[in-house]
Amino acid sequence: METLTSTPIQFTENAIQEIKRLMNEDNFDATQKLRVGVKGGGCSGMTYVLGFDAQLEDDEVYEFEGLAFIMNKSHGLYLFGMQIDWQDGLNSRGFTFTNPNASKTCGCGTSFAV
Repeated sequence: METLTSTPIQFTENAIQEIKRLMNEDNFDATQKLRVGVKGGGCSGMTYVLGFDAQLEDDEVYEFEGLAFIMNKSHGLYLFGMQIDWQDGLNSRGFTFTNPNASKTCGCGTSFAV
């Protein structure tokens, strides 16, 4: 499948480093692709998806600074312009999502409404 050059989302350097660290783990399944997307649910209506998954027919392939990822074509509407970061602090550890399309987000930062 062709890789698209313009990416709808961006990753910070910290996020790229953490994703690459996960991909270099001994038990990582190299047939899986990094998936970014949304699904229904969460306290604000939609929840972010970030994980490793098999590529599906409706997926588009993107690359950001050497990091390839897949996303369902229809999810770009909700995620265009989003930035994914990795926080490794005492009070907050994990991926964070800054989404300019979200009209409302929940306190945990993993769900949103448009």
